[in-house]
Amino acid sequence: MNIVIIGAGKLGYRLADIFSIKNNNVTVVDNGHEALNRAKAYIDMMPMHSDGLNIEMLTRINIAVTDILFAVTGSDETNLLIATLAKKMGCKRVVARVRNPDYSNQIEFIKHNLDIDLITNPDSETATEIVKMIFKNEAIYMDDFANGKVGLSEFRIESDYLLNGKSIKSIDLPKRLLIVAIKRNEEMLIPNGNTILANGDVLYIIGVKLDIQNFMKQYKEHLLKPDYKRIKRVMILGGGNISFYLAKRLEQKGVQVKIIEKNKEICTELAVNLKDTLIIHGDATDLSILIEENISQMDAVIALTGFDEENILLSVVAKKYNVQKVITKLSKSNYASVLHDLEINKVINPVLLTASHLMRYAQGGRIKSLSLLLGSSAEVMEIIALEGSKIVGRPLSTIDLPVGIIIGAIVKNGKVLVPDGATVIEPHNRVIVFCLNEVLDKLEAYFYKGKRGNINELWNDREGIR
Repeated sequence: MNIVIIGAGKLGYRLADIFSIKNNNVTVVDNGHEALNRAKAYIDMMPMHSDGLNIEMLTRINIAVTDILFAVTGSDETNLLIATLAKKMGCKRVVARVRNPDYSNQIEFIKHNLDIDLITNPDSETATEIVKMIFKNEAIYMDDFANGKVGLSEFRIESDYLLNGKSIKSIDLPKRLLIVAIKRNEEMLIPNGNTILANGDVLYIIGVKLDIQNFMKQYKEHLLKPDYKRIKRVMILGGGNISFYLAKRLEQKGVQVKIIEKNKEICTELAVNLKDTLIIHGDATDLSILIEENISQMDAVIALTGFDEENILLSVVAKKYNVQKVITKLSKSNYASVLHDLEINKVINPVLLTASHLMRYAQGGRIKSLSLLLGSSAEVMEIIALEGSKIVGRPLSTIDLPVGIIIGAIVKNGKVLVPDGATVIEPHNRVIVFCLNEVLDKLEAYFYKGKRGNINELWNDREGIR
């Protein structure tokens, strides 16, 4: 694909990084030299120092033959104008990032009248994901594939778990489940039957959701935290846009919400727009305020300040006061090891979340990436098998898949199969694939038609959607 990204900030950088490893032609446009130089140093892309609204520049980069443009500058209005202009100049699809809550009720009107294919709001999407995390009553993460038929779960083994010290082949694992990866000391491992599970390992299991649930019941006292209470009281630390969207959603669920924010103007604005949320003007890093506002009585604490370091500190404080659920917003992935040592497991990164959503959209919904779940070292994808591709029509044992690519599950005629060597993938089957990033470029040779992968075929083959 030919991809143009206007804006080399955190999201623009992440999008360029994701799409550059998939044999796409990526152009990044920004009017700041520092941001472009940073991207150029680490990403295989073409930098363009220019204003995104420069028609001459858009012509020069062949916007008329561009497959998709992402307008992700720091200005909502600029993003809308860039997207509209690019569409009128022939760009096939355009995406604009819009974060201002004032536009939230006008999105469909704006899309229709400005001819924009997708408007993404990272703050609103992040709030939605946090709500899901708050109300999940299990101590593991679960995501869905194949319209909910297939699940992927992750959980961390502790020293007192029955699984600790066992080999995978000795585990009573249901037939329709497969352990596809183990994250150990920040390294992603591909296990085999002789792999011994150890304290601190994070397991990734793919299979039928019912079987995952039954497996969890078998190890219930070890894999699930007991005595989860219904979430009634939530404290949000920091009062930005994410906090606004989150509080609004929690209000609708009848949850008592407190927001602590040190900026008085933001407090005033939140108080006007959130009728059932208690807004407290104060510094969330002041322990006396947290104690005064009864942090120990909260069912969940969400750290959403603008600084990762503050969010980590506040999460540690919340855990000290035995808060049932603690969720931490982070922008920098290099804090992952620190969080692991502090046993802070519920983390959300708005940039990675939005980049993952936009990647799915760019690929027409045919591939669902879970790079956010697995960090930056691997992805789990849902791919529609195409007639004529290398993966179709042959027993898997005869296909020399590279180490690091694992077929986790296949959906045939509505039924979920965990494959073995004799399994044959047929055209239009949904295939759930685990892939290490280091072999991601080899995936196309097996799943796309022809000798060289053409990702466009995935979303053009609409009849494969069932």
